[in-house]
Amino acid sequence: MSKPPLPPEADALLSRPNPCVMATLRSDGAPVSTATWYAWQDGRVLINLDAGRVRLKHLRRDPRVTFTVLAADDWYTHVTLIGRVTEMYDDEDLSDIDLLARRYIGKPYPDRDRPRVSAWIEVDRWHGWGALKDSDQAGG
Repeated sequence: MSKPPLPPEADALLSRPNPCVMATLRSDGAPVSTATWYAWQDGRVLINLDAGRVRLKHLRRDPRVTFTVLAADDWYTHVTLIGRVTEMYDDEDLSDIDLLARRYIGKPYPDRDRPRVSAWIEVDRWHGWGALKDSDQAGG
């Protein structure tokens, strides 16, 4: 696996609103994955979570996280980011969830009644596959 920075082709893939699956760790160490919205900014990942979600509890207990972002037009091409939450805060004005909603659905987030939490993830390692195959992988 490679260390950041990512090559321009991977950066371009992450800059688009592609499908993403995020994995966190339960208290017993078992991984849990779920689809999520994300934004890639300055080599970091922004996510936003409903304050009542279990994955927020997972991240508060253990900040390690993995994201796999799939090219929307070719799911064989994907980039996996391995990192950790380095910053977490209440999204009081819902500006972060609105940024993500505009990115994915073209309008502000519709559910304005529940509190939200934003988290920034620093990338420690990454690898790519398909058109973005990382040459530092075993057998690469």
